[in-house]
Amino acid sequence: MKPFDKKQFGRFGGQYVSELLNPVLHEMEEGFIRFREDPDFIETLNRLRKTYLGRSTPLYHATRFSQVVGCKVYLKREDLVHGGAHKTNNTVAQVLLASAMGKKKIIAETGAGQHGVAVAMAGALFGMETKIFMGVKDIERQQPNVQRMKLCGAEVIPVESGSKTLKDAINEALRYWVGHSTDTFYVFGSVAGPYPFPMMVTEFQRVIGDEARKQILEAEGRLPDAVVACVGGGSNAIGIFKAFISDEKVRLIGVEAAGKGLDTSEHSASLTKGSIGVLHGAETYVLQNEYGQIQEAHSVAAGLDYPGVGPEHSFLKESGRAQYVAVTDDEALVAFYELSKLEGIIPAIESSHALAYVRKADFASSDVVIVNLSGRGDKDLSRNFS
Repeated sequence: MKPFDKKQFGRFGGQYVSELLNPVLHEMEEGFIRFREDPDFIETLNRLRKTYLGRSTPLYHATRFSQVVGCKVYLKREDLVHGGAHKTNNTVAQVLLASAMGKKKIIAETGAGQHGVAVAMAGALFGMETKIFMGVKDIERQQPNVQRMKLCGAEVIPVESGSKTLKDAINEALRYWVGHSTDTFYVFGSVAGPYPFPMMVTEFQRVIGDEARKQILEAEGRLPDAVVACVGGGSNAIGIFKAFISDEKVRLIGVEAAGKGLDTSEHSASLTKGSIGVLHGAETYVLQNEYGQIQEAHSVAAGLDYPGVGPEHSFLKESGRAQYVAVTDDEALVAFYELSKLEGIIPAIESSHALAYVRKADFASSDVVIVNLSGRGDKDLSRNFS
């Protein structure tokens, strides 16, 4: 089978990395191409999705929330996936791939900690030695997830450099991987980064959209008017968007973190306020200054605290197929509390950004909107948001 085009998304994507990483990424690409169509791999992954992850996840009509926002809102309940977020869809598949390729150890980066927990769980499932790189700022604000990672046997490695958040955790993980690639597989958490990561993660997350498309047709007899998801690196959004991209009448809306406001420097809205540059091996929209230096991202949601975005999102923005907006920390927190009180569902602060957009958007009463509820908010309960 021929290799895929490293720039699948117009000018976006690519593999802008040190020469030392080229053979490592090539090995990963070959493994993915080989096993993605292997009957045993597919059978095992489908079994694990059902028996370990708990798929398929429900598409829930949030009736009380719908009454408040003025349109018909369905929640794709990725918060019910084992581990509490969509992240486990990708990690179980990648660690299965690592095992098939003969790797004995795995590493990963994490921001909000949900990807780290998902990797730790998959590492325990497959008996892999697991290291998780995490910025010290994120370790402090996501202690419940740090405890869960350690409980599953993972070593959490604090990252003190730079902004001490996700960007720097990725940098450290990539540096470590260069020297340990013989027996170690890097389980990347988003649809960002150098090729083939965006392609692989999309493949393993598109189950969200495939299920949601079938479920909404069963529930409503038609496709939704809009699909809404929060966007940091962008895996949960691409995961649900993918099944609807060819349906031009379905609006695809990605919601970024405006932080304290887009008129300040304290936000994470790469697509809304950024410009085209290179970050972590891919050409995409990034937050950068006039000299091309990457700027720090800021959000109340650790999982959205990233100064870039997956290259396919950049392509969808430029092509006009998807719309990208931003909501503030305060708006997200209002939605966080509101869904909890109205539906008894505590959303992750990340997912609350998508809910917040639906609260303030001008949808018609007849509109049907799917919101990807990408994770649950247990990890956020110990935080002081004042």
